[in-house]
Amino acid sequence: MNETLKRAISGAVYIILLLSCIIYSKESLAILFSILLVFGVYEFSKMTSVNFYAGIIIAGISYYFFYDKHHNPFINKGVTFFSIAVSIRLLYFLFQKSEKNFNIITQYILLIGYIIFPFILINYVPIGNKGYNSDILITIIILIWTNDTFAYLIGKNFGKNKLFPSVSPKKTVEGFVGGLFFSIIAGVLISKFYINPKPSYLNTSILIWSISAIIISIFSTLGDLIESKLKRIVGVKDSGVIMPGHGGILDRLDSIIFVIPFINLFYIILQYVS
Repeated sequence: MNETLKRAISGAVYIILLLSCIIYSKESLAILFSILLVFGVYEFSKMTSVNFYAGIIIAGISYYFFYDKHHNPFINKGVTFFSIAVSIRLLYFLFQKSEKNFNIITQYILLIGYIIFPFILINYVPIGNKGYNSDILITIIILIWTNDTFAYLIGKNFGKNKLFPSVSPKKTVEGFVGGLFFSIIAGVLISKFYINPKPSYLNTSILIWSISAIIISIFSTLGDLIESKLKRIVGVKDSGVIMPGHGGILDRLDSIIFVIPFINLFYIILQYVS
């Protein structure tokens, strides 16, 4: 079996499994991401000095006690703000010229804030005013894919100015702007024809999903760059090999796990505004 065919098959299986579990129920979503979290912890432990078994214990306890606590404002905000604080630390790491690895304490903090808590927050984001709404998470994933696809296509065909050459030589400013633009277009179209097609909700929905698209485009790109720098420091091309032709779980989810805390913060702010 050639590499292209393996990549296509594993990608199709991943997409079908992901969307099926999101659509079926919040329980199937929780189960899927608990399994993916195990692989995520394993891959992170292979790239760092984190002990896998200690990481699994921390992940298991955290996920079990927090994955369904979206209704608890203290836990929801606490998990969100901790993840964002860790994300800010990673952004500082991204823009640092130094390529030194983190000390062991920081690595465990990253395990919690960069890996475990975003997997928990994925269960919070689809909870709307009327309960579990799979459309919310599906739309976020579609916007991430839209950003990645158009950033690649426009960057490949029109890109001249490198976005972050020291970390990812192939990313361009033109590609980033193109991905951002088409993500906003996709957000508007999805909002208008899929999320809230009723005219009475149209303007608010379009505004919310346009802002969401901007957040998603910016932070999914940053998440991909951070993962690239982490892998470069430890000298690996992919975080794992679970998906033939695609790499590991963190290779596939690096954008969403970095985006989710900021999207959840946006939704928390919307609750206060509303």
